[in-house]
Amino acid sequence: QVQLVESGGGLVQPGGSLTLSCVASGSIFSVAAMAWYRQSPGKQREHVAGITTSGQITLSSPAKGRFTISRDNGKFTVWLQMNDLEPDDTAVYYCKAESLRWDYNVRPADYWGQGTQVTVSS
Repeated sequence: QVQLVESGGGLVQPGGSLTLSCVASGSIFSVAAMAWYRQSPGKQREHVAGITTSGQITLSSPAKGRFTISRDNGKFTVWLQMNDLEPDDTAVYYCKAESLRWDYNVRPADYWGQGTQVTVSS
């Protein structure tokens, strides 16, 4: 059983910073990439940032210049450092483990966490 648990969300003022963490636990053999998505009320879930095992990073437009993604491959952990937050960043942030294998000979699958709420408001 694989679980992804996010933490670090909360209420922050505009211009503030937060760091989100996500830990994948359970029987894990490998994870190709880990990513952050977010979803605001009434909107579709959107990609924020992703990082592969080799360190290749993908940042979507809202994240460029303000957010940083990093990971610890050995601990199946990914972080999202968010700076200069704006009210439009208010959303539930979800962690995704992409192409995860719990054993070497199984088909890879994607897993999602339950999400952590980020609210940017004065």
